[in-house]
Amino acid sequence: MKIDRLIGILSILLQKDKVTARELAETFEVSRRTIVRDIEDISKAGIPIVTTQGQGGGISIMEGFRLDRTLLSSADMKSILAGLQSLDSVSGTNRYRQLMDKLSVGRSGVRNADNHLIIDLSSWDKSAVSDKIELIQTAMEQGEKISFSYYAPGGDSQREMEPYHLIFQWSSWYVWGYCTLRQDYRMFKLTRMADLKCTGEPCESRDVPEYVCDKLLHTKGEIEAVVWFDKSVKWRVIDEFGTELPQFDEDGNALLRFTWSDVPSFYQYILTFGAHAEIISPEVYRKEFGALLHRMTEKYRVEKHGVSQGGQG
Repeated sequence: MKIDRLIGILSILLQKDKVTARELAETFEVSRRTIVRDIEDISKAGIPIVTTQGQGGGISIMEGFRLDRTLLSSADMKSILAGLQSLDSVSGTNRYRQLMDKLSVGRSGVRNADNHLIIDLSSWDKSAVSDKIELIQTAMEQGEKISFSYYAPGGDSQREMEPYHLIFQWSSWYVWGYCTLRQDYRMFKLTRMADLKCTGEPCESRDVPEYVCDKLLHTKGEIEAVVWFDKSVKWRVIDEFGTELPQFDEDGNALLRFTWSDVPSFYQYILTFGAHAEIISPEVYRKEFGALLHRMTEKYRVEKHGVSQGGQG
C-alpha cells in the first residue's frame, strides 16, 4: 500500500543522511518515477526534502529539521525487531524481513547475533500454518470471507466466516471472526482447518465486539468442573493455568475449578494427566469418566484387533 511505502521511505530518510531514488526504488520494488511522486507527497505533507544532483547526490531531509533518531533507543528497536522476527517465523513470505531491514537501516548493532531474545511461533510443521496465515491475512486486508472444512470434537463441518483476528494463544494459532453457520463469533484452530480459501465475497458491515482472551473459557456452550491434580504435575498446572487460579494445599497438590468447551474434549484433556488427576465434581462427570476408564481397561483384557495374543507369525 502507498501509505506503508511513504512511512518506509520516511523511516529511511530519518536514519540515513542521504539516499538515492534508485536505492529507494530497489528497496520498495517500484519504479524511480513512483519514488519521485512519493517524495513530492512527503514534501506536501510539510517535511522539507532536499534533492541534489550529480556525483554524491541524493535525497535527504533538510538539515536542522531532522527528527531525533534517539526517539527509539537500540533496546527499543531490538524489542520491535524481535516481535517482527517472531511473525517472520510463521510467515510464508519475506514481508516481515523486508520491514525489519527498513527499520534497522543505519543501525547495524540491532541485528547482530548477540541479541538475546528469540521468539519462534512456528509449529513443528511450519507449512501447516504459514500458508493459512498468509491467506487469512490477505482476506482480512481485503475484507473478504473465507471458507474451509473444520475438524472438531463434535464432528466435521463446512464453515464460512468473516475473519477479524489472527490469534496466537495456548501455544497454537487461531482465527477469530463471525461464523455464518452459527451466526455468532467463533474461534477456529488453524491446524484443524482444511481446504481453506478466500470466497471473494465481501464481509458484512458489522459492529465487531472486542476479542477477549480467557485462559479457561475456550468457547461458548462450556461445561464446568472441579479437578484435583497431584503435586507431581504441579509444574504443568502452573504452566497452563498460572499460579492464581489453582488452590494449592501444603503438599503442593492443586484443586482447580474451570470451564471447558464440551464434555468429550474435557475427558480427553484429563486423560493426558494419567493417574495424576481426578474429577471431583460434578458427580455425573466423575461417574461418566470412571465408566470411560473401565471401557478402556476392558479393551486391554481381550485380544488385539486382528492379532492373536500369541504374537505375529
